[in-house]
Amino acid sequence: MLFRRRKPAGFREKLRELLWPRKGFLRPPRYLVMRVLRLRASPYAVAIGVAAGAFVSWTPFVGVHFVMAFILTYFFSGNMVAAALGCAAFGNPLTYPFIWGTTWEIGRLLLSGDNTMQGNTVDLPALLHELHFSELWRPVLEPMLIGSLPPAIVTALAMYFATFYTVRGFQGRRRARLIERARLRVADPVSLEETV
Repeated sequence: MLFRRRKPAGFREKLRELLWPRKGFLRPPRYLVMRVLRLRASPYAVAIGVAAGAFVSWTPFVGVHFVMAFILTYFFSGNMVAAALGCAAFGNPLTYPFIWGTTWEIGRLLLSGDNTMQGNTVDLPALLHELHFSELWRPVLEPMLIGSLPPAIVTALAMYFATFYTVRGFQGRRRARLIERARLRVADPVSLEETV
């Protein structure tokens, strides 16, 4: 292997790296932010993509989040890469327990007038093992789906506006730097070549 370590990492070092990464915990979020900012698309397209990814991450349909985000992004003329990055940022193993608990509680509160679940217990592992979707829908998926709509809408709107203005500012500053560099190159090509 080309970039293999000379001395393989031992169990202690692997465990330390798992609990406290050498590059820190902020590196992955910083990478995602820079990846979104550097997309070559309009601020609207990038913002729609990120908002669609954030929106579908609240739904209980984990296996099809990317497909749902791509469909939403396509209908609103957004950027597909931004949609994938939005799904990866909001729908991940660290956020799913929070998302599922929140959506189920909100859905249960919104459906509190419907007392069909009171007194009934649900054997969730058996339903998942036998894949009884019709029996799983009423006690689990319906409250999660209905409960996902309010936080999904709020998150999508917040992410749209935050991403739109951030990307617009970043692209404006980048364009100004490129124009200034081109102006300097035309004004004094000899000194610019010497600095390179």
